Amino acid sequence: MGSPVDDAAISVSGLVKRYGSTTAVHGLDLIVEPGTVFALLGPNGAGKTTTVETCEGFIKPDEGTVRVLGLDPVADGPKLRPLIGVMPQGGGAYPGVRADEMLRLVASCAANPLDPRWLLDVLGLTGAARTPYKRLSGGQQQRLSLACAIIGRPKLVFLDEPTAGLDPQAQHLVWELVNALRADGVTVLLTTHRMEEAEQLADQIAIIDRGRLVTQGSPAELTAIDPEADSQQLRFRSNPKLDLELLAAALPEECKVEETVPGRYLVQGPITPQVLSAVTAWCAQHGVLAHELNVSRRTLEDVFLELTGRELRS
Repeated sequence: MGSPVDDAAISVSGLVKRYGSTTAVHGLDLIVEPGTVFALLGPNGAGKTTTVETCEGFIKPDEGTVRVLGLDPVADGPKLRPLIGVMPQGGGAYPGVRADEMLRLVASCAANPLDPRWLLDVLGLTGAARTPYKRLSGGQQQRLSLACAIIGRPKLVFLDEPTAGLDPQAQHLVWELVNALRADGVTVLLTTHRMEEAEQLADQIAIIDRGRLVTQGSPAELTAIDPEADSQQLRFRSNPKLDLELLAAALPEECKVEETVPGRYLVQGPITPQVLSAVTAWCAQHGVLAHELNVSRRTLEDVFLELTGRELRS
């Protein structure tokens, strides 16, 4: 039996990539197990795209080792390319080519491709099969890009923001397809800004920031409440800009309260019936209505913001 690194679908060790004086990735280590969905998350500029493009063989690392399906993505590129599928965020199709033509073209490069007509039907593109790519809607372009990524029956698929611009029906269709890929033993590396998407699909999640790994684990592990902290969350909606100092004074000392976005509030700490009652009583005393009260665990979005900060980055 090989080592975990030898058996990994993707192994990244000490990856460093610089662009002039800017270091995009700082000594990153990642292991992606075969047949799993792995979500790589991070704010803008975190190094996600550089990391993924290095794994795809488009970028040569300055330092460190990258192995994809046991191969060097750069040196073994001709061997690796037939084994992977890539869905870039920008689409990647020729503007004037029809949807069915593009898919047949990609299929012709594979040894044992899926049936293009079947795949168009599965992804709801049959009606747009003869429409030029540039005239497809954004959601149709996304689905065609996904079709191109998987038509060659790859062992590993890179999906960059696969549901960007999709309506809820198309989004769930893509989710079902990702789950089907995993069931067939295909490894999926997913990047997304949708935290609920990562939480729904991923077996493992890595959050990187400024080119460094800040945490990794399953969705349940990352969102678990620390039992020693005895911390829960109470969320509610009300008028924006409530006086949080007054509200905090009405709660136990171990409870913290913040306005996450205008009109949405988060109370963290031991959420007892008395705390719930104190929140509603305080709101009633100050003539405001608290609604959509919900006691729950941390969400992946909470974890993401705690680790990477709340400021918007360019």
